[in-house]
Amino acid sequence: MGNKSIKVIHIDSETSWRGGQQQAAYLHESLYKKGFDTLLICPPGSEFSKYCLTKNLPVNEISMRGEFDIFAGYQIARLARMNDFRILHAHSAHAQATAIWAKMFYPKLKIIGVRRVDFHLKKNFFSRIKYNNKMIDKIVCISNGIKAVLLQDGISEDKLVTIHSGIDIYKFEDIESLADFREVFNIPKSHLIVGTVGALVGHKDYPNLLNAAKKVLEKQPNVTFISLGTGKDEVEIKSLHNKLGLGDSFIFLGFRNDVGAILKHFDVFVMASKLEGLGTSILDAQSVGLPVIGTDTGGIPEAVQHGFNGLLVPPQNPDKLAEAVLTMISNEEMRKCFSHNALESVKKFDIKITIEKNIELYERIIGL
Repeated sequence: MGNKSIKVIHIDSETSWRGGQQQAAYLHESLYKKGFDTLLICPPGSEFSKYCLTKNLPVNEISMRGEFDIFAGYQIARLARMNDFRILHAHSAHAQATAIWAKMFYPKLKIIGVRRVDFHLKKNFFSRIKYNNKMIDKIVCISNGIKAVLLQDGISEDKLVTIHSGIDIYKFEDIESLADFREVFNIPKSHLIVGTVGALVGHKDYPNLLNAAKKVLEKQPNVTFISLGTGKDEVEIKSLHNKLGLGDSFIFLGFRNDVGAILKHFDVFVMASKLEGLGTSILDAQSVGLPVIGTDTGGIPEAVQHGFNGLLVPPQNPDKLAEAVLTMISNEEMRKCFSHNALESVKKFDIKITIEKNIELYERIIGL
């Protein structure tokens, strides 16, 4: 059973469900199953709230109207004081601001922030104060790449700790591929499939991937590219797709609930981001034995070792990305070798390791 001295409130301020919410959900659910006192606070009607209600996990809905919502901070502080919670684990930048307000009302609280992106901090005063003030006890960086960026931004090293994001490395093990996948999407049997999973947003750099795909197809037409994901830049990205004349050679599948089944149809996985905290979709791909081509940015090199389980290329370089894709699809032995190594290397990102490191951090922060 869990240590009853560790009582944690997780704060997530987002209404949607992306990688950060999945990571927080893994942690919240695992702590609950281990017998720890753990509670999630999130906005009313959010996807995270729905998840907790479905899983019968402790959840409290509180509206958080931006970083200056002092009342939200007061509500959290009151709840923490009444139930003797000792740690606030803020899983987003806005949540971290709310946690700071809460600590002002209840100074006994310890605050752990999380940094999931490798963007440099904004230069405005409030953004800086969120990360570099005495009220924040620790900031979890989900990769060493993110830690390096925060150090460059002047955050004290003793405030930073790297705990890699993790995945359930066996979650797709018993999932079958889709029997009629190629027929449904009119993909010839002779084609290799190069796929990606990522939101249609700026830092994922779909223009990089689309332009690389154009170059690949000019030299090797027996390839189909597939993307899973939606996002705010969808119109612009699909406009570029049409401008490049990629047609059915690059298929957008949008949001899917059967990611694992589709991954099992891929021959190669590509992550073309110009910025990336770590990229748990890479880990998902490796868990089904896919060789990966990734950009040498952020935390990606911590998951993709060049020449071992995949290839790394410079970010924002369609020529190099296309070259890597052509190399990979033309070399079956390379793909088999990288596939075998991916299944081994992904084990260090097992979510169980991530959970244990978070528990160790809780113990240190309250002096156990």
